Amino acid sequence: MANQSPIPVVVNGAAGKMGREVIKAVSQAEDMTLIGAIDRNPQYIGQDAGEVAGCGAIEIPILDDLQATLVMATQERVQGVMVDFTHPDGVYDNVRNAIAFGVRPVVGTTGLSPEQIQDLADFAEKASTGCLIIPNFSIGMVLLQQAAIQASQYFNHVEIIELHHNQKADAPSGTAIQTAQLLAGTGKTYNPAIVAESEKLTGARGCVADDNIRIHSVRLPGLIAHQEVIFGASGQIYTLRHDTSDRSCYMPGVLLSIRKVTQLKSLVYGLEKIL
Repeated sequence: MANQSPIPVVVNGAAGKMGREVIKAVSQAEDMTLIGAIDRNPQYIGQDAGEVAGCGAIEIPILDDLQATLVMATQERVQGVMVDFTHPDGVYDNVRNAIAFGVRPVVGTTGLSPEQIQDLADFAEKASTGCLIIPNFSIGMVLLQQAAIQASQYFNHVEIIELHHNQKADAPSGTAIQTAQLLAGTGKTYNPAIVAESEKLTGARGCVADDNIRIHSVRLPGLIAHQEVIFGASGQIYTLRHDTSDRSCYMPGVLLSIRKVTQLKSLVYGLEKIL
């Protein structure tokens, strides 16, 4: 790394909880340089991104003009990377703009529809620009999903419960949706009906994802990010659970993604694809 120029990084959603962690991690990474911090919250515009993140002044002000910052990123010697932790309403446009400017997106924001992801994949392919969409940056979550796939060989009944803080805008979580997709990818049909079910209150049984796998979402203050995959069979229950106690657990995955996306020329979905 000593002979290579550092990777220029723009953090979009810099004043959010995840954005602040990314600011700290990128600022401390020897092979990266923070060149821009974007946030739409007027409370933080003009403030030093490092001071907002709690890691001391870094002389990078938080701005609200993503496109101008992307233009600046294209003027760097090395192709830049945009890390996006924003809001489901704007993430599609953010990612498409970054690809259009030749800046490689690393996306932690969830809420993109399958159609939007496919459109972004087509756009990235045409632009020969790497893009990573990562529902969950935790290594532990990848291990949980791999264990769930292994367990699915022996269990026909499974449900997913995901629990998050009450500031999360989308439900179910992207991680829960991805977990259901991975289980469905095994080719099994889950949860064969035993009785004709009826809901006395709509939504009591959660939502139905791929291959009849139900997902239940909980939103409460005091939570960060948690997921259970519960398998059931006659006489036994097998539960896999991952708990997040601090958002710093995501940063090794974020930094790995920043490094890996510079080597890609298309869109890749899921942290497990780059480990």
